[in-house]
Amino acid sequence: MKKAISMAMAAALALSAGATTVPVMADDVTELTIWSPTDTEAIEAWWEEKLAEWNKENPDIQVKREAIDRSDSYAYDNKIATAQTSNDLPDIFYVDGPQVSYYAANGLTVPLDDYFTEEDQKDFVDSAITQNTYDSHLYAIGATESSVAFYYNKDYLKECGVDVEDLDSRTIDNPITWSELAEIAEKCTTEDYVGTHIIMDHGEGLPYALEPMYLSAGKDYISEDGTEADGYVNSEEAVKTTSFLADLIAKGYANVEPIKDEFLNGACATMIGGSWDTAVLEESAEFDWGVTYYPVNDDTKEAVSPCGDWAAAVSKDCENPEAAGKFLQWLMNTDNVASYAAAIAKPATRISAYDTEEMAEYKEGVRAVFKEQLENTAVPRPRTPSYATFSSAYAEAMTNIFSDASSNEEVDEDYIQSELDTAAETFTDDYETYYAE
Repeated sequence: MKKAISMAMAAALALSAGATTVPVMADDVTELTIWSPTDTEAIEAWWEEKLAEWNKENPDIQVKREAIDRSDSYAYDNKIATAQTSNDLPDIFYVDGPQVSYYAANGLTVPLDDYFTEEDQKDFVDSAITQNTYDSHLYAIGATESSVAFYYNKDYLKECGVDVEDLDSRTIDNPITWSELAEIAEKCTTEDYVGTHIIMDHGEGLPYALEPMYLSAGKDYISEDGTEADGYVNSEEAVKTTSFLADLIAKGYANVEPIKDEFLNGACATMIGGSWDTAVLEESAEFDWGVTYYPVNDDTKEAVSPCGDWAAAVSKDCENPEAAGKFLQWLMNTDNVASYAAAIAKPATRISAYDTEEMAEYKEGVRAVFKEQLENTAVPRPRTPSYATFSSAYAEAMTNIFSDASSNEEVDEDYIQSELDTAAETFTDDYETYYAE
């Protein structure tokens, strides 16, 4: 952050007895810089409009944004890492939800509690506040959330004899179970179709989209305090959960490779898909489709759903955090959150935003499913400074497990145990090396 003090000197004024120079001091102007990833044309236009509005109304705090290209998925993180090393972080930068803890634990961001009081935070869905809280302090704040649910091709399911009306009638208190998901996948798998789609990618999409399976079975990837993975991601419950997922691959009900637009293009009958998929399907799908709640474990019936999204944090290098906090208070007000969420086609974090005209479509239909999950079943990914290390290790383990199941057409629980043990050990090594007291 740079503070610019503009000085203007008045011209010499001719007075009767001679000439006197009168200095005129302009007010201090605080300049704030924001870094965030590039996005859609609609979002880029939103930023341009909002910053122009703020800068016009707040001549003493001028804000500019640098949009970082994410064509390379690591470009943004690498730029932040370089700035961190040179103590040249921007005043405000956006971070992905599970990374909030890393930046906070390493002292790269400052708490926002003074700018978002407990009363303010009550207007945000719990998942958004929980995600952005570390060591009892709020370190980031965002306008949007995400969720994942079960999509289904109604036209194709009817052809396969699946009771679509039953799926349409499910409620958050009566979601489909894992065994029901598997039964539907089996009925719908043919030479031209796979029954379901469970792999978003071989990276963060794996821990993000699949974590509710583990939670519903009784064990998260990592302990609640963020310090242990051994006994969690490699627990008996985790092995059984992973075995269920691998069995879908082994039986050919799901592809081992993440195929882009597999559901949209009519290549799979059902999909564990994100809230962002609704806008694409509404615009482009040539078949009747529906969405129901995230599947639950048959034994526990515990309903859990994913969540998390990018949020703004104030960096340690910001020279005027009060100005940054004031700007974020305005940026995250109800109207701005609603217009941003509508532009990016994601659920809003502020509860009051759903009362605006922009978010009216979340009151019923498929989007209402995601809103209801965020309000009732959403659980953020583990809050630990070693999350990135864990995420990579888990994704690698699951890729190996799924590939083994696909190649051998069967599930090897000993192999699953070994791979999950490795993921747990990788987390433990990182956490104990850098963060254990």
